[in-house]
Amino acid sequence: MVDVWMKLRGALRNFCGAHGGNVAVTFAFATIPVIGLVGASFDYSHANAIKADVQSALDSTALMLSKDAATLSSSDLQVKALAIFTALFNKPNEATIDSVGASYTTAPGSQLVISASVDVPTTFLRVLGPSSMQTITVTGASTAKWGSKRLRVALVLDNTGSMADAGKMTALQSATQSLLNQLKNAANTNGDVYVSIVPFVKDVDLGSANYASDWIDWTSWNANNGNCSVWGYRSQNSCTNHGGTWTVASHSNWNGCVVDRGDASGPNTNNYDTNVAPSVTTITATLYAAEQYSSCPQAAMGLSYDWTGMSNLVNNMSPAGNTNQAIGLQVGWMTLAGGGPFTVPPMDPYHTYQQVIILLTDGLNTQDRWYTSQNSIDARQQITCDNIKAAGITLYTIQVNTSGDPTSTLLQNCASSSDKFFLLTSASGIVTVFNQIGTDLTKLRVAE
Repeated sequence: MVDVWMKLRGALRNFCGAHGGNVAVTFAFATIPVIGLVGASFDYSHANAIKADVQSALDSTALMLSKDAATLSSSDLQVKALAIFTALFNKPNEATIDSVGASYTTAPGSQLVISASVDVPTTFLRVLGPSSMQTITVTGASTAKWGSKRLRVALVLDNTGSMADAGKMTALQSATQSLLNQLKNAANTNGDVYVSIVPFVKDVDLGSANYASDWIDWTSWNANNGNCSVWGYRSQNSCTNHGGTWTVASHSNWNGCVVDRGDASGPNTNNYDTNVAPSVTTITATLYAAEQYSSCPQAAMGLSYDWTGMSNLVNNMSPAGNTNQAIGLQVGWMTLAGGGPFTVPPMDPYHTYQQVIILLTDGLNTQDRWYTSQNSIDARQQITCDNIKAAGITLYTIQVNTSGDPTSTLLQNCASSSDKFFLLTSASGIVTVFNQIGTDLTKLRVAE
């Protein structure tokens, strides 16, 4: 293009030197601004094309860097942004990178902003114009934001005794803390993301401070916790059979553990162990039956954005007890639906919501309120899974199989889809999977 312009300038010089007539000379001078305008149009058109390339490279840089932005220092963020943008914007003969900037903020809401400035050499303007027109500066910026929907996530986490093996509990705690940070950073304002946490074993802990609540069935607990006036007898029936007087222990001594909802003799026809029907004081099967289980886990926490409280709960989790995924899943669903000990914040009709349950376990079911048969417990849990999915809740299931157990058909069938079931053979995989799920839930997007 420069050679063409040099030839054109030479022709103009020769034309101006000709003496064929004043009209010709006048016309020649009149064409100069016209040619200048055409040349300027070419330069600016080229600069606009470069600007489009700059924006494309910025968008890609923002998305690529977003995976690590939260863990990088400000200086490292700048260095990495420059390296990624330089690799993507590879036009050494058409533009020179002047600067690349990067900033990551978490309030309000997490966002990553990448900006760049490049200089585009001109072709026509550098001949006709002053030195300031030797280049055209092109700038651009791209903002990546987290969270396009409001989220409500229930974490249903295995705290059974086998979680002490192979570093599983430590890995679960680390993975959960990272996931909580991802979810926290996805919130633009408090309430955009709510999380509940339900540690489970054979029982679930609904909080000993709730001992005066009307959603508790004390029948079995009263029969097994107290004192008999006849020495040597601890159960109510034995005391009565031997002529003693049974004095029930204060409910304030309850450790918070409950067993599956239903009748003492087994699940009733209304399947309260598999649904979230409200607790009704006149219908015993809808209540949570208290039990003084010696391996009671950490108390479940309802929907909250108390990130410090959630972090403390996770740090205090400790493995003990047998496995009953079914009760953990039912209580996890209850934290989203509300009822019993759980109050659910109302949903804003002007926003869309995604409700999610993440169930992680390292073992197969071994014991619930009524059964020690895995098949019997699995059958109850499958009903719960089907009900959860029918309610429009996304269900992730994770089996941490470090002991060579069979792959759980139950967990595969419970997951909302095949890509939402994860089979792990090492504890380290928990961190990877939780990060993958967190990234999927927070749905990073380029906003500007």
